[in-house]
Amino acid sequence: MFDVKMSQKGSLIGTQDLPMIKPEEVGMSSERLSRIRPVMQRYVDCNLVPGVVTLVARQGQVVYLDAVGFRDVEAKASMKTDTIFRIASMTKPITSVALMMLYEEGHFLLSDPISKWIPEFSDPKVAISVPQREFAGTPWTLVPAARPITIRHLLTHTAGLQSRYTQHRGITQEEFTKISERQKPDETVGEFVKRFAMVPLNFHPGDAWDYSRATCVVGHLVEIISDMTLNEFFRERIFKPIKMLDTYFYLPKEKLDRFASCYTTDNNEQIKLSDPASVESRFVKEPHLYYMGSGGLISTAADYFRFDQMMLNGGELDGVRILGRKTVELMTRNHTGDYPIWLRGPGTGFGLGFGIIMNTDHVNTLKSVHKGPEPWSVGTYLWGGAFCTLAWVDPIERLIGVLMTQVGPYRHLNIRHDVVGLAYQAIVD
Repeated sequence: MFDVKMSQKGSLIGTQDLPMIKPEEVGMSSERLSRIRPVMQRYVDCNLVPGVVTLVARQGQVVYLDAVGFRDVEAKASMKTDTIFRIASMTKPITSVALMMLYEEGHFLLSDPISKWIPEFSDPKVAISVPQREFAGTPWTLVPAARPITIRHLLTHTAGLQSRYTQHRGITQEEFTKISERQKPDETVGEFVKRFAMVPLNFHPGDAWDYSRATCVVGHLVEIISDMTLNEFFRERIFKPIKMLDTYFYLPKEKLDRFASCYTTDNNEQIKLSDPASVESRFVKEPHLYYMGSGGLISTAADYFRFDQMMLNGGELDGVRILGRKTVELMTRNHTGDYPIWLRGPGTGFGLGFGIIMNTDHVNTLKSVHKGPEPWSVGTYLWGGAFCTLAWVDPIERLIGVLMTQVGPYRHLNIRHDVVGLAYQAIVD
């Protein structure tokens, strides 16, 4: 089952000595976990994904780690369990943890306006639609925001900021598009954030939930408050301490032979190469200056497991404390009331950097376009990435799951839902 070698202590060689255990010792079934591989292989065989790494852990022990398919289809390079992937928005929880580490040091309150550190946000405006007969060059007019944008608004995606993925892209999407791309090769995220502050908001801060690049602003706040680049903060304060040694903004060239190529889909939903695993990839190529807190990291299944296990342990891993237990509790409870979390669908809320499973009834599922329900426990927290990656933490079952592949868009695929179901059906205690 496992594409790894075992040390005498039962840990993994080549994947940072992950703690491994027989599934039966933590109430899971080896036979049932073995069902994951053929399902993942079918996606590869149908040319819907290039390859997949899956990891399941319970009670702090990895019970399943496997790789199928290719990290590079064209080169016929096999997928390995230590393959390095673009994790896109799975960067957001890590960036949120970084800012909350500074919260624990007393640098700010969640209610503080972000203009204390980024003055460009001092006078936010909200774009309001106007009737067509009243057009005066744009289909919207501007009104002062009802309240300042706070740090809590950023962490919960309730600030009203724009994104390519926002549900409200019809009003000021064109304005966001103009400022979203890098203006020069050596640009920093701080320069983007200053332009971002000039784009009208989609709604008054705190009035709704809508996905955005707010976590870029979170990352820049980490830089301003800590007087370190986000890359330095991650490396020194998170990655080194908990041994996430294969997680980067930019891949060292000596690890290029472990980097996965990325794929998109054609009209028949078959994969085609979009970003080769080469020195020309933007995740390798210099200059290494743009540290995007909303989606810039590359990582492995093993590294992300270590991050999630730290969270599940209440902020500590292997004797190293990143956060306090109460801060983890604060981050992983719902902060958005009953606002619809349209990206994940019914039954979900949003915490400080994580989606939160609020109920398992999914009353509106039959009327929803979303693919739920899932077998997650209430209180599970999670997030995924634009290239079909996913990680979740279930505190009740003490269960962690990680899926890594490299294809986007992926909404036509059921692979993430399949992995969740296959992991939970293996619980037998």
